[in-house]
Amino acid sequence: MQRPAANEFDPYYDGYISQIKDGEDLLAIMERQPEELRSMFAQFPEDRGTHAYADGKWTLKEVLSHIIDAERMFAYRVLRVSRGDQTPIEGFDQEVGYIENSNANNRPFAELIDEFDLARRSNMLMLRNLSDEAGARMGVANNISVSARALAHMMAGHVRHHENVLRERYLV
Repeated sequence: MQRPAANEFDPYYDGYISQIKDGEDLLAIMERQPEELRSMFAQFPEDRGTHAYADGKWTLKEVLSHIIDAERMFAYRVLRVSRGDQTPIEGFDQEVGYIENSNANNRPFAELIDEFDLARRSNMLMLRNLSDEAGARMGVANNISVSARALAHMMAGHVRHHENVLRERYLV
């Protein structure tokens, strides 16, 4: 999938999009990410799942639940935008409701990883079948003009961002 141009997303999201370097195969990256997360979380004993690196920060299981929620949100946006739906898509507040109602801390790592893997596999089927035209379509999500391919890059970059946070803050 072609890299989005700078005018296809708000500069705020460059933090995610820039996680995918020029020349990298987006779909190959996305294909590997479930196993990368599985390997990363295998380093944590189950009883460490409710550990947060500081007060007010998410636990390991909450981080994983957030990755799952964001995967679903990005996919929903890709679907709507790529299909030409011009209805503005509302934003979502990851702090209010989503994490606190996720029940993540009462779930095993393996189940959370399986949930991400299944969501990603489904999303890969959708993304592999997007035409160049569909990927370039623009829509509005969270009051920001964005292309379907920018959303796909954000999806992969979001996971990479959290993998980096996990390495820097939890695997020390």
